[in-house]
Amino acid sequence: MREKPLSKIGDELVRLRHGLSRTSEDRTPPAGFGIDRSLVSGFVEGELSQQDEAELARQMAGLMPFHWSQPNSYASIMSQVTDHLGGQRDLVTWLDGFPGLPRLVARLYVLMGLLDQYSENAAVVTALRELRERTPYPAGLKGYLVPETDDDTLAGIAFRIEELLGDKEKGRAVDLALATTECLRQIAPRAAEMDPELGDLAELMDHSRQDVQDAAAEPRT
Repeated sequence: MREKPLSKIGDELVRLRHGLSRTSEDRTPPAGFGIDRSLVSGFVEGELSQQDEAELARQMAGLMPFHWSQPNSYASIMSQVTDHLGGQRDLVTWLDGFPGLPRLVARLYVLMGLLDQYSENAAVVTALRELRERTPYPAGLKGYLVPETDDDTLAGIAFRIEELLGDKEKGRAVDLALATTECLRQIAPRAAEMDPELGDLAELMDHSRQDVQDAAAEPRT
């Protein structure tokens, strides 16, 4: 995972995203998902084998899309891992060290973090609105965008990526992520005209696109 996209996101990647699709509270983790408490204890104490740490990473990656609906006991366990690593950005860096589902989830959450960052940026919203006046539904985004473009639009896409991950629709989550990076790549020059601080938007989307593509191409367990 490239450092630049990671450096641009906020510290709160695992966040509540209410009201952007069907209510989060109506969804629960699929049967069989959970975190082995013995793995968590061993990890915090520095006693896990490489194989067991990889299994813990897989379990964490599987539960992240359900962070808002977990029982307090699981939320506490996830917090132990996150706090031990140093925070949510450190969590995704750790997950990125394990091929397959953990790496893919990590890179998608970094992209979601970028979408959350840009969702309320006036220049990005304006450039996206102008694009949609010509092309109401850019390639790959039909069915994910509502007609109006506002400061919830990109956050809404982040929600849908997370929702698809939770529904075990990883292929669709990847397709939506890649379509979104391409859309933002298209509006990057116009956004930078209005806000020079967005001069690296195209580069960030290129990096994120490649990161997600690379992770998606790996075998997943």
